[in-house]
Amino acid sequence: MKRNRLTRGALLTAAALTIFLVEMMIPPIVPIPGVKLGLANIITLVAMMLIGPVDTLLILLARILLGGMFSGQIMSILYSFSGGILCYLTMLLLRKHIALSQIWAMSIVGAIAHNIGQIAMAILVTRTWELILYLPVLMVSGILTGLFTGLAAQAAAVKLKGKL
Repeated sequence: MKRNRLTRGALLTAAALTIFLVEMMIPPIVPIPGVKLGLANIITLVAMMLIGPVDTLLILLARILLGGMFSGQIMSILYSFSGGILCYLTMLLLRKHIALSQIWAMSIVGAIAHNIGQIAMAILVTRTWELILYLPVLMVSGILTGLFTGLAAQAAAVKLKGKL
C-alpha cells in the first residue's frame, strides 16, 4: 500500500512539475505581469478531490520547490508558496462541499485565494502597500484562468475517479 501511494504521489508530482515547466515556455497570453494559466493546478485539483489533502499538500510543496529550482527562479518560490498554500487551504475547506461536477467552482475560488496570497507576499517583500491596487486585475484573471483549469481538472477527475 505504501508503495502504491508513493508511486501515485511521484507520478502526480512529475506531471504537475512537467506541466509547470512547459507552461513557463509558453509566451504570455496577455501582457500583464503575473497573469498565467496555472495549468499545474489541474493536478492539485484532481489530487485534492480523488486522493486526499495530505498527499495533495506533499505534491503541491514538491512542485513549488522543484519548480522554483528547475526554473532558476528561486524568488518565485516565496510567491508560489504563499499563493499555493492559501489556495490549498481554500480548496481544503471547500472539498467536502464540492462534487466532481463542481470542481470548476473550487478552482475559481482557489485561483482568487492564490492571487491574494501572492499579493500579500509581494507587499511583505517590497513593503509597498500600493500593490494591493493590482489585486482586482489579478482577481479577474484568476476567475478566467480558474474556470479554464477547473473545467480541465473536472474532466480529468471524472475520467480518473476510481483509478488513482
